[in-house]
Amino acid sequence: MGVTVAELSDGLRRLGLGEASEVVVHSSLSAFGYVDGGAEAVCAALAEVCGTVLMPAGTWDLTGLPAPPGMVRPRNAFWNAGSWPEFDEKLSEATSFRVDLPVDRWLGRIPETFRQTRDPLRSEHPLFSYQAAGPAAERILAAQRPDWPLGPIEALDGDVLLLGVTHTSNTTIHLAEQYLGRSRFYRYAKSADGLWVEYPNVPGASHMFDAIEPVLRPATKEVRIGQARVRRIPKQAVLDATRDLIESDPTALLCTDDPTCRCAAALQQRLAAWEPL
Repeated sequence: MGVTVAELSDGLRRLGLGEASEVVVHSSLSAFGYVDGGAEAVCAALAEVCGTVLMPAGTWDLTGLPAPPGMVRPRNAFWNAGSWPEFDEKLSEATSFRVDLPVDRWLGRIPETFRQTRDPLRSEHPLFSYQAAGPAAERILAAQRPDWPLGPIEALDGDVLLLGVTHTSNTTIHLAEQYLGRSRFYRYAKSADGLWVEYPNVPGASHMFDAIEPVLRPATKEVRIGQARVRRIPKQAVLDATRDLIESDPTALLCTDDPTCRCAAALQQRLAAWEPL
């Protein structure tokens, strides 16, 4: 016997979630062990318990491009096509953004299953789209602009829900970083009209984000569902904790031993933008 929809729903309710809840969900299906009904069961439990569910729905694997030749942004930590013929080839191979594109597989099976089975609304950022279902979905997704991909998280009035994943998946930390002038990168994609477009404020690396866990522990509610560690953290607590860490130490939540990592570029952005807060 695996984890059932009823057990999933019960676990979410034990976290205090209900029909008024707004949650941004980051997830791993495999973390639960065997789930009776697979990713669709997880989506059904989220829809049953929570009021509005927001999930990432990025498509950078299909729409993403290198930077065009000669376009160099300082502290951008990205690669340029070596020539215009090379860039044009990448452009021809990329997919023009459509709202029915599958979610990047790197995000896991649950977001793609949510897209297929729950009829969510979806924003139209060619790299960092989000999807949402529930009464606040339209309001939350309307906050995203081409120059502000993390707008849906900013508009969310609720909690971060980590389903079997660590804070390395917690994109709300990136929002706090960007408020403080770091992790604001330029990236490139094939838009819906088939042209290449530059998009600002794309977030950077997150592999050191789990260092925030001890700080957030007092604000975290946690249950075990199957084999998965499931956590609910108020969005504002994540923003406040990230701000406090970075204001105390500009290198917080970054690696400092790899000059080729985006962490190094994010730190330089922060130092360039720094002024007493």
